[in-house]
Amino acid sequence: MNKYIRTSLWIIMVAVTTSCRQGTTNEQNTSTSSKDTAAAQNIKPVDTGYVAVNGLKMYYEVYGSGKPIVLLHGSYMNIPLNWSHIIPMLKDRKVIVAEMQGHGRTKDISRELSYEGMADDVSELLKHLKVDSADILGYSMGGGVAFQFAVRHPEQVRRLVILSGTYAHDGWWPDVEAMYATFTPDVFKGSPIQKQYDSFGNDPARFADYVKKVISIDLKPYDWSKEVKKIQAPLFIAIGDADGVRYEHALELFRAKGGGKMGDIHGMPKSRLAIIPGTTHIGMMQRGGWLIPMITDFLDADLNAPPPTF
Repeated sequence: MNKYIRTSLWIIMVAVTTSCRQGTTNEQNTSTSSKDTAAAQNIKPVDTGYVAVNGLKMYYEVYGSGKPIVLLHGSYMNIPLNWSHIIPMLKDRKVIVAEMQGHGRTKDISRELSYEGMADDVSELLKHLKVDSADILGYSMGGGVAFQFAVRHPEQVRRLVILSGTYAHDGWWPDVEAMYATFTPDVFKGSPIQKQYDSFGNDPARFADYVKKVISIDLKPYDWSKEVKKIQAPLFIAIGDADGVRYEHALELFRAKGGGKMGDIHGMPKSRLAIIPGTTHIGMMQRGGWLIPMITDFLDADLNAPPPTF
């Protein structure tokens, strides 16, 4: 592997874990860890455990009460790394978080890793929790899981939020898509990704298999454009202006969902699009202070209301 690419990937992996660990006070230039952030705000799950789904023992946690929202993490992530600073911001909601196949405390099984399979796992989790319908929020890999969840289990989706996620392999910038093939276990040696993998009691000897398996879902071409454009649930899409996701990819879906028209003339679409300034793919998870008000406004809005007038 090219030395520059190897170094860049390692830096990215370190940045993923450190950026996702920063709390909502990041905007105030603090770097509180996930554990400290949760403890400081007395955030404790009201329910936690494992549920048997599709041959998997899936780990989950539930916080708070109210309208349910499910948070789906990114590649190589887990609940504390991806969501500890977001959960306290989702007030007056039942927040359901789970760790996908092979991630965190959900041990891997001899099953191909796929967006479709992970979506089906989430569906079974909601049935176990007796949640008929929920808002679904997915980040990066979790965005792909969320798209497939809405395609395969539309009756369980109220509204859909996608942060830096794609519905086709060419939704990434070409250099980003090409980079995936360069991922090797060596890139992660000594990184926070490897340390958190070991901390959850996984077999260190299988770390290389874990790395290869997780990236495998993005090495195979996929295109769910037709199915995703038929999703009936209102959709909120957010990408960074320096994200790995192409602007045109997000715009194409937004137009298919009724966007691309002047709302004062044609009425407001039920779906929404945001391009967050000064924000990278990894940096998206540092923008909770901006994102959560927009997301909650979308989730709580009367989408049939007329546009504001003078």
